[in-house]
Formats: sequence, C-alpha cells, structure tokens
Amino acid sequence: MQLINTFFNVGLMKPAPGTWGSLAALVIGWGIERYLGFWPLVVATVIVTAIGFVTIKAELALRPGEEDPSEIVIDEVAGMWLALLFPAAGFWMRDMSMVWPGPVAAFLLFRLFDISKPWLVGRADRRGDAAGVMLDDLWAGLFAGLCTLVLAGLYHAVLM
Repeated sequence: MQLINTFFNVGLMKPAPGTWGSLAALVIGWGIERYLGFWPLVVATVIVTAIGFVTIKAELALRPGEEDPSEIVIDEVAGMWLALLFPAAGFWMRDMSMVWPGPVAAFLLFRLFDISKPWLVGRADRRGDAAGVMLDDLWAGLFAGLCTLVLAGLYHAVLM
C-alpha cells in the first residue's frame, strides 16, 4: 500500500515530494500516450484514480490525525494524468502523439492549481479526509487541463 501511495517511493524524494510525484507522472503519462496511445492513458487514469481512493483511505486509517502526508503522491499522479488527458485528446483528434508545450503546460498549470488551491481545489483539500486528498488533485487536474486547452486555443487563434 505504501509503495502505491508513494508512487514507488517517488513521494519519499525531498524537497517537494508533490512536485516530484507530478514530474514522474508527467514522464510516465506522456510515455503511455506516446507509445500506447490516448485510450490507454484514459484507462490508466481511471485505474490510478480508483486505486488512489482505496489505498489512501486504507493508509490514513492506519495514521489517525494525519490528513495529507506529503509522501502520499498517488493523488498527484491521478491529477496530473487527468490534466494530461486534455492535450492528449486534442492531439488524438488530429491523429498525433502529444508534443510539447501541451504536456509541459499541463504540468505547470497542475502544480499552480495544486499549490495555490483555489476555489474547489481548496474546498476539497479542507475536507480533511481520504476523499479530500484525492479530490483536491483531481480538481487541480481538471482546471489545469481546461486551462491548457484555452491557452492552446489562444495560441493557435492569435499567433498562428
């Protein structure tokens, strides 16, 4: 369980384990999309999200009083992969693999929303339970993915 929650010990890296977890998720998610395709990334995102809800709940039950231990980064993986789905879908519709800056923008925006915790991200984080640990990163991933699409649209509409 700890191996999953730390995303194979990436969450033990210091400083900023959430950023390390997000970066590992970026590299692996981008690789899944590049070598296996868009739909395997969708499936991987659904699976890691479901696993995260279960394993985080189980681990927090063993650690009363701890709301969101920094070494738990499976939630960052789920949120980062959700953010990656947005540029991946755009490239998939054009029958291409993702190229930068889409995934890089998704990563930077995900970290921005995950750290600053605006609106629904912060509300989920304040829940103080296992579901909140996952939900704040999923909201951050959703917002990052949507902003990535908006930025791509602006770039292509204005600069191209």
